Amino acid sequence: MKKIVAFVPVKLNNERLPGKNTKSFDGGKPLIEYILGTLKSVDEIEDIYVYCSDPAIQDFLPEGVKYLKRDKSLDSSKTLITEVLQSFANDVEAETYVLAHATAPFLSKESIEKGINAVTKSGYDSATTVTKCHDFLWKDGKPFNYNVKKIPRTQDLDEMHVETTGLYVYGRNLILKEGRRIGDNPYMIEVSREEAIDINEPFDFMVANAWFQYKNNR
Repeated sequence: MKKIVAFVPVKLNNERLPGKNTKSFDGGKPLIEYILGTLKSVDEIEDIYVYCSDPAIQDFLPEGVKYLKRDKSLDSSKTLITEVLQSFANDVEAETYVLAHATAPFLSKESIEKGINAVTKSGYDSATTVTKCHDFLWKDGKPFNYNVKKIPRTQDLDEMHVETTGLYVYGRNLILKEGRRIGDNPYMIEVSREEAIDINEPFDFMVANAWFQYKNNR
């Protein structure tokens, strides 16, 4: 059994942004190639897979990345992500899984390494990327984290975190026995706003593409 395996689940029939996983930035590469390149730079990872029902994705995979075909039933808009993760864990045995997404192209090697080290060396049962949230939040028509009668400075609000959904690290038992990618003792990997960019809709891609151009021209 491999100790650490990374994988990128991919659909080619995306509804909100068709073809997003292989869509290229202006003057750049197909989206999926960025996260795969970053995963390849992490020494702790033993194998990297792209988990996709369509073999056409193989045209976008760099050397050293394996293709694993998944059942087309997992491409349904009603499929839960945990169903995909459990299916992969049944197909590929590993002690620890690194789940990354093509839609998070700016995720860094350092953040991935922090997540792996937290789970494999520091006693956490899982890890995920998050950003700090210092905003005025409402729920069910009522203020959630502040009193409208005494409005605090945003920096004085209770610290909260938002999952970026770009990266998850978890053990085999957690996903197969409990159906979870986050356990009871997760490590929060705080990432920058750049790393937190997640592409799901046309506007998200426009923002990511603009940031890509800024980085290239800086």
